[in-house]
Amino acid sequence: MGNTTYRRPAAEIRAAIAAERRELAAVLDGLSAEEWDAPTLCGGWRVREVAAHMTMGFRYSLSKMAWQLIRARGSLHRMTDRCARTDAATHSTRGLAALLSDNADHPWKPPVGGIEAALGHDVIHGLDITVALGLGRRVPEDRVRILLESVDARTLKFFGADLGGIELRANDLEWSFGTGTPLSGAAQDLLLLAYGRRLPPGHLRGDPRDRFVAAPVA
Repeated sequence: MGNTTYRRPAAEIRAAIAAERRELAAVLDGLSAEEWDAPTLCGGWRVREVAAHMTMGFRYSLSKMAWQLIRARGSLHRMTDRCARTDAATHSTRGLAALLSDNADHPWKPPVGGIEAALGHDVIHGLDITVALGLGRRVPEDRVRILLESVDARTLKFFGADLGGIELRANDLEWSFGTGTPLSGAAQDLLLLAYGRRLPPGHLRGDPRDRFVAAPVA
């Protein structure tokens, strides 16, 4: 069972986004200073850079975003990296957590992908933090299912996920994707793979698992 053509009502997805932001804000509020400076699954970003990036859409006007993109010579990756680092240094950790909770109902969404992509943005970046820190947070199943239903070849291409020859099999709900050698794990961990992430050891089962393990941070 991979991608389906069923589309969830927008109101249902917006409610999921608001709940996810509030819950993640509570997680951030409970982190220590050391955890805020810890690495995440987003290569090169600490927790504070990921949190700054997650709140960028609430703080940047369209014109400011365009100017930053011009400064980055048209590179979206370069722009988001520069802004995340600058904003992480400018805002307090308490302020970043508050920005997430205060904007739980903000209508921001990425330029491509629609409202499902907005939920994916929050869920995946939240997992970038909680999985890397080993917090054991489980994203509610209804939110994970919304995102699993939207995974397709375009998702893999956009996030640079190489799942060739792999069949993802969730072991906590009924979902699979792709064909090839089975690779199993919790649905939210497999979702991270579809979004181009690598995971800490112990999250996956199957012969190809070492291919998707994150290298230790020096």
